Amino acid sequence: MEMKAGRSSSLRLLLLVSCCVCVAATYPFGPPLDLDVTPRVTVLSNSLWGCRRFSSSSAVNYSTMLLEADSQRLFIGARGAAFALDAADISASPALTIEWEASAEQKRQCLLKGKDNKTECFNHIRLLQRFNSTHLYMCGTHAFSPLCAYIDAETFVMSPPEEGRDKCPYSPTTGYTGLIVDQELFTASQYEFRSFPDIRRNSPTLKTEDAPTRWLNEANFVSSALVRESLSSGIAGDDDKIYFFFTEGGQEHGAASGGHSRVARVARICKGDRGGLLTLQKRWTSFLKARLTCSLPEYDFHFNMLRSVFVVPGDTPGDTLFYAIFGLGWKNIKASALCRFSLSDVQEAFRGPYMETQDSNWKEYSGKIPDPRPGTCITDTTRAKGVNASTSLPDDVLNFVRRHPLMSQQVRAFDRRPLLFRRTTDYTHMAVNTIQGLDGQEYHVLYMGTDEGWLHKAVHVNGQLHIIEELQLFEEPQPVDNVLISDRMLSVYVGSPSGVVQLPLFNCQRYTSCYDCIFARDPHCAWNGYHCADVMVYPDKSTLIQDIQKGNRGCDNTQVDVSTHSRSVRVGDDVLLQCELSSNLAAPLWTLDGQELHGYGLSSGFRTGTDGLLIIRARRDQSGLYTCYAVENQIQVAVVTYNVTVAPDLPFPPTKDPRRRFPALPLPTPSEGAAAPAPRMPHSKMLSAKSMEAVYLSLITILGSLCVVLTVVLFYVGFCLRVGTRGKYSLPTATAVYQGAKRNHRKQQRNSASLELKTISNNGHGVHNGISKLPNGNIRDGGFLQIVPGEAYPSPNTEINPPPPAPPLPAAPECNFANGLSAALPSVLRRMHGNSYVLLNQSDAERASPLCSTFADELNRILEKRKCTQLIPRPDESSV
Repeated sequence: MEMKAGRSSSLRLLLLVSCCVCVAATYPFGPPLDLDVTPRVTVLSNSLWGCRRFSSSSAVNYSTMLLEADSQRLFIGARGAAFALDAADISASPALTIEWEASAEQKRQCLLKGKDNKTECFNHIRLLQRFNSTHLYMCGTHAFSPLCAYIDAETFVMSPPEEGRDKCPYSPTTGYTGLIVDQELFTASQYEFRSFPDIRRNSPTLKTEDAPTRWLNEANFVSSALVRESLSSGIAGDDDKIYFFFTEGGQEHGAASGGHSRVARVARICKGDRGGLLTLQKRWTSFLKARLTCSLPEYDFHFNMLRSVFVVPGDTPGDTLFYAIFGLGWKNIKASALCRFSLSDVQEAFRGPYMETQDSNWKEYSGKIPDPRPGTCITDTTRAKGVNASTSLPDDVLNFVRRHPLMSQQVRAFDRRPLLFRRTTDYTHMAVNTIQGLDGQEYHVLYMGTDEGWLHKAVHVNGQLHIIEELQLFEEPQPVDNVLISDRMLSVYVGSPSGVVQLPLFNCQRYTSCYDCIFARDPHCAWNGYHCADVMVYPDKSTLIQDIQKGNRGCDNTQVDVSTHSRSVRVGDDVLLQCELSSNLAAPLWTLDGQELHGYGLSSGFRTGTDGLLIIRARRDQSGLYTCYAVENQIQVAVVTYNVTVAPDLPFPPTKDPRRRFPALPLPTPSEGAAAPAPRMPHSKMLSAKSMEAVYLSLITILGSLCVVLTVVLFYVGFCLRVGTRGKYSLPTATAVYQGAKRNHRKQQRNSASLELKTISNNGHGVHNGISKLPNGNIRDGGFLQIVPGEAYPSPNTEINPPPPAPPLPAAPECNFANGLSAALPSVLRRMHGNSYVLLNQSDAERASPLCSTFADELNRILEKRKCTQLIPRPDESSV
């Protein structure tokens, strides 16, 4: 048995070690360090400059936003309301408001469906877009019964709602994206409660196919974008296309073999698609999808969960770029990656080979492809063949489209690896601003919101991201639900569960020196010789200095103002020289009289940390000029200088204090920045580090034990005091005890008295405060010793001086019972409210019970006496 137990424990240990090794091998501890970028500057919420906020007491979840720069209005869709704000200052004037909440009856119906009354049974606005030149279009979940309505954009008044079941999802958390193009609504979501995910157009109605091949597999939609490829795509008569981005269950061999249950996708449809005539009637004839790959191949690490996509238009449709944020999809592990994709690569994937399914497995199709090519839009080439619309496509083309929606070629990242990888951050939404630098190049500035309410501003330089700053938008952590940018307003707008925040696109005033301005590498900022200026509004850009590529050129001839401090310390003092660095990317470097300090061990006398330089037990040879430099981008910039003087260890001045036993020892005198050293003891082995550590541990153990003992003693004393003085049950006074004992002694001498335990009843003659009194106020001759409810008030007849001790009471005779016990049992045993206690009663001889009786007789007597017992309402828990 012992061998089996040892073998099983060994197997468990081996399994545990194997699991740990697998987890360590799976988690990406080894990606290149240049991907895990640290934000250069951290700005807390109380230090935000130019921040404006908007929130309403009648709404939450400000997740849907529409910005119209021409009218300078920002439209917000929240839970139960919609708002129209001034885009120049969202907090300047009262907002135009539309209250649109679900009725009480609709909420009741939502509850009957088993939905959450705190989150789901409300009207969450999911779509708010421009419909035409005069109206907006808005859709909401309306407590799991979607509705849509038109809004007059000028007056901000809503028309009567209409059915929104095919335009808006039921749930506020279902993935959803919507786009209105030329007054046609394109949406993608899981619309009904038990339906499959779908991409739809409202009029004429078109949907994705479910059989025999399901085109979408548990898709969670993130975003959609219109690309006007009809303008200059290079294909004569080409159609505009709408691209949808989502995450779905993997179907192809690559996903299954790689262990990826979810994969990122991009799908495409043609704007002019009208469905098939008979085959694929009211279904898309141009639907195709391909996989988006954002990975680190050298580490075999893949990011599969798509979170946010932003489209950056180019000069031609082929130059369009997609910036996408990916996550891992692992619970309790935060990580984000950012990749960018080229539209030309997406188009190339849609021209590549198709995938087909055989025996529930997907593989590349190698058969004949019908003509016109399945999934393409109607162009001049197809029109020349007599196919002027999708309804004229041959059945063999439509049948091929039905069974081959997936492309074999994957769309890989434009840079073949992520631009950014963050282990400790979950990015939720993003927006991109394009600006031209002073070097003539265009730079993409990204604004990325996190799940904890931070906004990261980064610039894309040579295939990498440099995070310029991180801004804390909210004191309480909450996710960023939307991000919009306005070049005209020079603002970025952030939606969140609690409200909307407006921030300036840049804050060049934060950089107070030339080096700080250049190190930031912010395309919006440049040094003009005096301060860091805004590039977009500065009139003469030829005088500005900027270095976005490397961030270290242009400030060689600039004077740096360095603050100087003087410190005087005594020999043996510990001194801290503070040096605060504003940049998270800078490293401190210290010099003494122009020579760099090397080695910061204990023997060197120096230690460095985040606070500055610590001089340990200062010596006279450590006097000099200390300078702290911030090293960033291979440039050293002086931050602060200290002129430190270490004074000699002088003796104490003479004193007449008779308490001084050692006049030769120096008196401790205060010194600047450090406490005076104590007199040093003679060196001994008993005072070594290990010995002192053992002594400290012993003292701590002894003191801890003493504290425990004292706590128990104090608790016990307090308990006794509370019972004896403050409780509802108390002992009678000493006089009453003495007198009762004396009378009982005399009675026992005259009669064969007995002990009796009985309950105390208010039917007695003047029983008060534990003492039986006659109507005249004197103590009754047949008094008794008892414990009764009530406070221990002194008797009026109690003498001040304590009486002499009472004579000893005779011992009670023993009673032998059938069970072998020998004791004088009490006559009454009461239990009230779970508290067991005994009332002792020494009564007169005429009411005494026999000394020895059976237990049954005693029990019957107890039950009879209990009938007339009056209990107090609430006895004290600590009564005895």
